[in-house]
Amino acid sequence: MRRLVAVFALCMMMLSVGVVVQAQEDSDSPIVHVVQNGENLFRIALRYGVSLNDLAAANGISNPNLIFVGQQLTIPGTTGGTPAPQPPPADNGGTTEPPPSDGGGTSTYTVAPGDTLSSIARRFGTSFTQLAAANGIANPNLIFVGQVLTVNGTAAPTPAPGGGETPVVVNPPPNTAPITGFELGGQVTQSNYPFSDLMRQTGMTWVKRQVRWTPGTPASNFQGEIDAAKGRGFRVLLSVLGDPNDIAGNPAQYYQEFAQFLGGLAAGGADALEVWNEPNIPREWPSGLISGGNYTQMLSAAYQVIKANNSATIVISGAPAPSGGLPNNAQGGYNDDAFLNQMANAGAGQFMDCIGVHYNAGAVPPSATSGAPVGSSGHYSWYYQPMMNLYANSFPGIPLCITEIGYVSSEGFAQGLPANFSWAAGNSVQDQADWLAQAAVRARNAGNVRLFIIWNVDSTTYLDTDPQAGYAIVRPDGGCPACNTIASALGG
Repeated sequence: MRRLVAVFALCMMMLSVGVVVQAQEDSDSPIVHVVQNGENLFRIALRYGVSLNDLAAANGISNPNLIFVGQQLTIPGTTGGTPAPQPPPADNGGTTEPPPSDGGGTSTYTVAPGDTLSSIARRFGTSFTQLAAANGIANPNLIFVGQVLTVNGTAAPTPAPGGGETPVVVNPPPNTAPITGFELGGQVTQSNYPFSDLMRQTGMTWVKRQVRWTPGTPASNFQGEIDAAKGRGFRVLLSVLGDPNDIAGNPAQYYQEFAQFLGGLAAGGADALEVWNEPNIPREWPSGLISGGNYTQMLSAAYQVIKANNSATIVISGAPAPSGGLPNNAQGGYNDDAFLNQMANAGAGQFMDCIGVHYNAGAVPPSATSGAPVGSSGHYSWYYQPMMNLYANSFPGIPLCITEIGYVSSEGFAQGLPANFSWAAGNSVQDQADWLAQAAVRARNAGNVRLFIIWNVDSTTYLDTDPQAGYAIVRPDGGCPACNTIASALGG
């Protein structure tokens, strides 16, 4: 009964905006939907109240990211026959019908390409939450072109975005990001890039920097990060996150504003953007709200804005923390395998070019699948290849972007490793060099790894709880055994 009510409500909403698939009289044939410009499989499934997997299976689609304009999709579990032509999307910032004659400040607005709920609210002088409530929108990220919204605010909208506001689209354009090939890079902690020449000699063509956003901060404040990397001849990956406490207040609004910020970075020339960092743990996501589904809402909003601003920017999902000891709940966090499963079920594959991976718990060579010197030696997170297999199998057909890979060694430091890193006490600098080179070769030969970003190049921070400098390939004496080893292993 609930499913019938939901389908009825969905049909009424579609009728109200003039987007409907025409049914033949008394036809028992399934509805056939003709793909329109800007649509993706996830949103089509949502429109008809069917699952993404069922829709893909019914149409023999092995890669849900690959559909095309004009393609006819059979909607499983429906009846209605052949489709009628669908109306084109509204143009030029949407259409606004005249407000009621009573002067009550209520009007309607038709969603157009370039709109989000927050940008529409600003144009009408109302709030994001009020606009969602007035239209019964539970998930503000899921509005669509042609949808008619009741607006309670000023009767006449301000001009469409364009004067400094990042344009946004509700449905992303076809992805044109380069997602094939293998490239090497390194995460740099020193903003003056003291080892640029050494990085290039190693074969690195990418640099990764991590930035933290505060609501209200414009993307232009971080343009220097992009320009500094490009000025040294590198493509730039920015790993972007914020304060989990800021999410907790109003997650949906935060996702939209964060997406706008990322769109500005894409417009500024960022070659790749990693959307958040390790969102499966309470250190990086609000306790009580941790889930792959919630993160996918952020990712979907970000993907749309990024692609609207720069379709060539590679969108990388935020790599979960590889773990095996979390309680698997919204308060304490989910292990990465459970979190990836939640993301996949929420349709995250529709909103990424690359799945982010972190691997930095290595105490054995990348060829090993057992023998880690820990009590939990049977867990996959200690081993390179099982880790890569988990992520590849979670999102078949989507490349891996290893945005952190490193091996820690205390060699060259007066103090040893902290107790929580004791598993790596036997790692030498030569182990670090050899294992990074072996992992890089495995990644290149696998054919499904797009980026291989070494964590890290140059950190000098060695804390009692976080020995970042122990991961650096540039060692305390200024040498870099890993540089020559990696360059040689990859052929120059």
